[in-house]
Amino acid sequence: MNAEKDKLANDVVNHMMKHDLFSQWLGIEILEIKEGYSKIKMIIRKEMVNGFGIIHGGIAFSLADSAFAFACNNRNVLSVALDTSINFIKPVHVDDVLIAEATELHNGKSTGLYHINITNQKEHLIAQFKGLCYRTDKSLISQ
Repeated sequence: MNAEKDKLANDVVNHMMKHDLFSQWLGIEILEIKEGYSKIKMIIRKEMVNGFGIIHGGIAFSLADSAFAFACNNRNVLSVALDTSINFIKPVHVDDVLIAEATELHNGKSTGLYHINITNQKEHLIAQFKGLCYRTDKSLISQ
């Protein structure tokens, strides 16, 4: 049963990535998808750096937001963000490799709550993101 659910989850996320030009621009690579879970990574490029020589906070936020979207939509129920927040813990530099791991805390009929940790290549926690989504009655792919 879990294999079928995880296959659907992967099919949904692959469909999302195919149409998600921003995640493609970020260079996001999908590492693992399971029902209610996602793990993705990206490498920081020089055009992602702000005037202080570290990455713009929007880049880390966007990585976490993509992990959030992949985790909360992968049951094939179109879900949109209701509320998100991020805490920046450590700076990130060019050529750092970031991994965002989204874990489901609550899967309700109309809402879902997710926690996303972002770590770097040294496995240091660099940011924590929390996302609350609203579940619609629409599907992303036909089955």
